[in-house]
Formats: sequence, structure tokens, C-alpha cells
Amino acid sequence: MAKYIFVTGGVTSSLGKGIIAASLAKLLQARGLRVTIQKLDPYINVDPGTLNPYEHGECFVTEDGAETDLDLGHYERFLNIFTSQANNVTTGRIYQTVINKERKGDYLGKTVQVIPHITDEIKRRMLLLGKEGNYDVVITEIGGTVGDIESLPFIEAVRQLQWELPEEDCVVVHLTLIPYLRAAKELKTKPTQHSVKMLSQEGVHPDIIVCRTEKPLTYELRRKIAQFCNVKTEAVIEAADAPTIYEVPLLMQRERLDWICLKKLGLQNVKEPDLQHWRAFLDKLKYPKSSVTIGLIGKYVELQDAYKSILESFVHAGSVNECKVNVVNVHSEHITYENAHEKLGHLDGLLVAPGFGLRGIDGKIVAIQYAREVGLPFFGICLGMQMAVIEYARNVLNIKNAHSTEMDPNTPDPVIDMMEEQKKITNLGGTMRLGSYPCDIKEGSLAHQIYGAANITERHRHRWEFNSKYTTAFEEAGLVLSGINPETGLVEIIELPKHPFFIGVQFHPELKSTVENPAPLFVHFIKAARCFNEKKSQMKPAQVLHA
Repeated sequence: MAKYIFVTGGVTSSLGKGIIAASLAKLLQARGLRVTIQKLDPYINVDPGTLNPYEHGECFVTEDGAETDLDLGHYERFLNIFTSQANNVTTGRIYQTVINKERKGDYLGKTVQVIPHITDEIKRRMLLLGKEGNYDVVITEIGGTVGDIESLPFIEAVRQLQWELPEEDCVVVHLTLIPYLRAAKELKTKPTQHSVKMLSQEGVHPDIIVCRTEKPLTYELRRKIAQFCNVKTEAVIEAADAPTIYEVPLLMQRERLDWICLKKLGLQNVKEPDLQHWRAFLDKLKYPKSSVTIGLIGKYVELQDAYKSILESFVHAGSVNECKVNVVNVHSEHITYENAHEKLGHLDGLLVAPGFGLRGIDGKIVAIQYAREVGLPFFGICLGMQMAVIEYARNVLNIKNAHSTEMDPNTPDPVIDMMEEQKKITNLGGTMRLGSYPCDIKEGSLAHQIYGAANITERHRHRWEFNSKYTTAFEEAGLVLSGINPETGLVEIIELPKHPFFIGVQFHPELKSTVENPAPLFVHFIKAARCFNEKKSQMKPAQVLHA
């Protein structure tokens, strides 16, 4: 039988429940236990696939094609395991399931209510991984904050499980905030007391309280929190601000969070955590031997969570290369042929990120032309690859009206076009090309050298594709179509063989990058950027681009 750990949050959102949950899972995994994590989100959207990134950050895609919360990316990066649709459940999906059952008559004419029908479905989802998966511990992160109206059914489900499950099979970890008042020069525990009181009023009694704080907690403060929140003093955990999220597992180990959980779950006869590889990764990350500056061109650069997986992939690749990666946001709307060198000349590499819509497209095309002509390492992901195809068509193939039908439905030269099966779709949610697909890589290509394999799989999330009608024209002009989907013939990877590093991919390699297995494309991109940085001082200034 699996054991269950529930992670709730109070006082304020964005305290880092996902990182605490992932860190605890990492420590338990390092002890030899089989662990998984799931996220239960209180919003009514069925999934985050139709949410604006400014609303909810990145939409993370799993191997099985589920559009999920970005915290699942943290789970995969920390645990080095794949998650699935079962690891992320929203209120919308819960209600959708219950309503579908009601329509089929499964409730035999009974009045369908939040309690018991909605809470029963929530409990079923909470226990599902433990019953069907081969896990020792299942960690469930409850989204939102205690006291939110939309979170009430989830908290009630936890209350019922805390009563139904054997005492040694269930632990509740509550993450809260201990603010530091600079005027008074002291930490305040009252918000935590109120948060725990609110949780207790809903019938859920936390076993462990994790306190986010920017100042160390004294023993007296811990004892005060324990006394007024009805937990043991050893169960009050300090979660201090850390320079990187990857230090949090070590901080939680020092605070003995994993040991306390194991003690309450009756799993004390397990080995000490083996974090040798994790510490080696951190050493390289904290003590780099060089640094590079990468320009990130995207539509949502004001919100860092919109490109969370890309930014974390840079961290992983930087550690492998023992190189500090400084990522600077580049607003493509401000890039022109005349100022391209001024805006981009200080960079060691350029990444054009995924996105949708017309805004900033012309600037992205100019930036890609600059990278191609001056030898600046370039990496395009999804929309970034498509913009590279358009740039090459216009400036090398001399197809001046080349475009994507996403931005210009009436273009006479749609070098990027919507897939035929996508043209018939009217509903936007969960209908893109999603999840893992195979790719055959051309031997002798840069992609083949990077992956060290002729057959790979990567995750996708898009509707538009390279238009295969233009294949011959591009190949004759020197663009190598080095990755092809063997089942559909769709182009997955493009590259320029005579460029230091110029590669675009239709898929999203950032979604599979983890601490233990960094994405190969990111690793080689940073390596190329480091080489470019070393040679840059010997290069002549770039010339102004011309349309």
C-alpha cells in the first residue's frame, strides 16, 4: 500500500509548494523509495492549454500529450521521471467527470452535490496513482491557498482521507510564510498561526509546518509556532530563501523534513539519501569556469514562468559546460535592420522561443537573419524554427512573400502551413499536436552529432508545420532538413551545416531536460555560445543588415 503526503499552502500564493513537494520527493527517492507527485489545481479550466501564459505561466506537456501545470516540469526535473495526465487534475476535469457520470445515469437519479460526489471524485483521483502505480509514496500538491473558495472541496477531500486512511499512511505538510518586518526588525508568526487556524477550521490538522522565511528561525520562534499550531517543535521546518531551487533539497535534508515524514509514515528503516550526483551538479552550477550571455526572444518575456522549462534547461546545460548562462530578454518589436547589431551584438547566442500570434514577428526574422549572417549561435524552438524557415525563404531563396498562414492566411507562399487534420478543428482545448513523437535524424548532420542517435522522440505542442511542398527548394539552397517524422514525413529539425551553430526544431526539447539528463540541444548550444564568446574579441564588427 502506498503512503500519501499532502502539501497545502497558506498566507499567500507563489510560496513554492511545488519546489518543496519536489524537494521532499527527491529526498525520499534518494533513499530508495518509489515516489511520484501530482498537482490538484482549483481552477475550472479543464487544463492550462487555453490559458494565456501571463495568466498561468508555462503550459507543460507530458509524454502522453497532456497539457498540464508548470509544476509538473519541476517534478520531472527533480525526479528524472515522466509524469502523465494522471499527475495533474483540475476542478474543471473533476466536474466534467462527475457531470458525464450524471448524464449517463451512474448516480441512479440521486441529487448530485459537492459533497459527496465532487469530493468522492477528488479522493478517487488523489488515491489513483497509489492504487494503480507501483509507488511507495504519493505526494499531492493542492494548488491555491487555504481559505480560497475554490480550494474548499480539495481541503474537504484531504480532511476525509486524513480520517479514512490509517494514521501512519497520511501526512499533511502545510507551507506558510513568516514575514520579516524591517521597521520592527523581527519575524512575525501571526500570519502562520492564522493560516493553520483556518486549515484547522476546515478539519485538516497539519503534521508538519514548513515556514518560508528570509531570516533564520530561532528555537524560540519554532517553539512558539509549534505551541500555537499544535505540532511538535521538530515538525516546524525552516525554508530559507535559496540562490537556486536546486539547493532546496539539501536545505530540506538539513532540516530533516524527509526524516520527519518517514517517522510519521512508519518508514524509518530506509537508507540514508544518496545525493552524490545532485551535489556534483550543484558544485558545477555554483562554481562555473566561464560565462555566456544568451538572448531570449519571446512574446511573454515579462513573466519568467512563461518560459520556465527553457530557463531551467539553460541551468542544466550551464552546469554540464561549467558555464554561467546569463539570459537576457530581447523584445523583438524593437529590433530593426538598422539597430540589429546594437541590440544583439553583445550576445553569445540567440534563442527564439515558442509562441503564437503576429506580435514581434518581423523583429524575430531580422534577429535570425543577423545570427545567420554574422555566425552568432542560433537555436529556434517551435515558432523559432518556423521563423528561421521564413527568414531563409525570403533572404536566400528570394521568396519575398514567404510567410506562415498563422500570421498571413492569404500569403502566396505558405512555407509554414497548418496541418490538414488541424484545419477541421473548432475546439482549441487539447487539440494541437501534443506529446511525444518519433524523429529520424540524418546521419552526418549536426543533430545526429548532438543526439548521438539516428532515432529519437521529443514532445510537441503546435498546429503549424514546415510545408513539405517547399522541401526541394530549401535543400537546393543549402538548408539541411535533418530531422523527419517517420510516420508523417513532417520536418522536425532544420540546420545550416556551414554555420557555427544554427539549428531549429519543431518540437520542445526543454520539456525533457532534467538535472540528471540535460537536453542535448541545450548542452551543445551553450558549448557553441562559449566558443563564440572566446572568439568574439577577434571578430570584426558586424555590418548593418539590409532588407
